[in-house]
Amino acid sequence: MKHAFITGAAGFIGGYAVREFVEQGWHVFALVHRKTSAVLDELAASGSVTIVQGDLSDFAELERDLREQLESRGVMLDAIVHCAGRASDVGRRDEFRRTNFESVQNLSGIVEHLDVGQFVFVSTTDVYGLRNFNGESEDELPLQDNIRNPYPEFKIAAEEWILKTLPPERYSIIRPTAVWGVGDPTLTPRIVSFLKSSPWIIHFGKWQGSNRWPLAHVRNVATAIYLAATLQEAAGSAVNVLDSEITTIEEFYRIVASVYLPEKRLRSVTLPMWIGKAFGTVVSSISNTLNLDHPFTDPSLYALYSVASNLDFSNERFLHLLKRGNRRIVSRDEGVDELRSKSS
Repeated sequence: MKHAFITGAAGFIGGYAVREFVEQGWHVFALVHRKTSAVLDELAASGSVTIVQGDLSDFAELERDLREQLESRGVMLDAIVHCAGRASDVGRRDEFRRTNFESVQNLSGIVEHLDVGQFVFVSTTDVYGLRNFNGESEDELPLQDNIRNPYPEFKIAAEEWILKTLPPERYSIIRPTAVWGVGDPTLTPRIVSFLKSSPWIIHFGKWQGSNRWPLAHVRNVATAIYLAATLQEAAGSAVNVLDSEITTIEEFYRIVASVYLPEKRLRSVTLPMWIGKAFGTVVSSISNTLNLDHPFTDPSLYALYSVASNLDFSNERFLHLLKRGNRRIVSRDEGVDELRSKSS
């Protein structure tokens, strides 16, 4: 049996990643910071998962606890999967540095000290910046933080650290787009909350809602993580993970509304970009000062650029990994049907 250590195991992506590895016959050491989850507790009771309580900022204690767990079972780690992090468009810079960069520094040390086979880092396509794209691949896109936000800033720093400290055969980087699916605690609830209080779907700038909103179903992300940990073709590379269907921001708003607000009739309106920038600057400033996990209202300045840009990336490398692993992509229709079944 193979063994994986997965951080952020009680979170959205991390929880799906744990289930993916367990379903493939692995034993998972699941790192949780404060709270576990019903799914993890159930898997732990079955013996498929060992819950590890710890803090990624305490490198020495975490490595010691993990080493003890491994030695008591007489096993080694085949993979470390790093899903934990601060995924937000607002907050103080030092919090992003600690959770999104320093944690990677610590884990790369554990990879070396415990001779772990593969390190999979869950990053984001936001490392390319927020602007208009036209189907470019991973190798065609430089890393840049053109919005000057600590979220992509420290994801970029983390990727650069991995490339500097680990040999190519020991790491893979997964870059999901906007992750959605059953259990999503952030993206979908934010949209639902906004649409509940607004009679309009509001767009900003020239695209008027026709720009691509690149979705990545959470099960596709979990599959990509597993394949990155197990396929030699993924070693030393970064993989964009996004669904194959091209979904516009207008379409996604209406999909969410059809699932959660089926009786509401919404019209669309487009406002000038300068109005959005002025409003977003105020929202971001207040939210950053208060170090909120999410902006107190939408849009923040970062979210504004996200929903007003054509974020169209290539997923050919992901599709290649799926083919090599004899797996299939989860379609948008499947994901929507899952949402409907859980919301009914």
